[in-house]
Amino acid sequence: MALNFNQFASEANTFLKEYTKKLNIDGDTDKAGRILSSILHGLREIISIEESLQLIAQFPMFLKAVYVNRWSSGKKKKIKNMTEFIDLVREFNGNTSIYDFESDDIAENYILTTFIMLRKYVSLGELEDIRTELPKDLKSMIYHNVMF
Repeated sequence: MALNFNQFASEANTFLKEYTKKLNIDGDTDKAGRILSSILHGLREIISIEESLQLIAQFPMFLKAVYVNRWSSGKKKKIKNMTEFIDLVREFNGNTSIYDFESDDIAENYILTTFIMLRKYVSLGELEDIRTELPKDLKSMIYHNVMF
């Protein structure tokens, strides 16, 4: 199997351009990349390793790379609600979180939009599997968009 890195880059750039439009941050692919990365890293911290592996099996190569970047097999975080998840996402975003996630409402919108975008690659069954691992107050980030 030959690796076509130009194709991976092209797919990633196409995704990021569409993602920036959905986030209403047209053209700011750097910000979109930080948001995507932070949300995916937050998700992987609260779902099981087994579920993470099943999820990334469905991702294109560029999303796999984002998801696994700096992944360690540490203890999973106990997140109970959307506010705590947003705080976790901001933690992964680091110093730019004030700029990238200006308010909880914007952050929640970005999270929901991200799951809509991931629906292109992830089956309904896998999204439902992830949903079952989430705390009650976070299920809506999957369930709200699972029919798209």
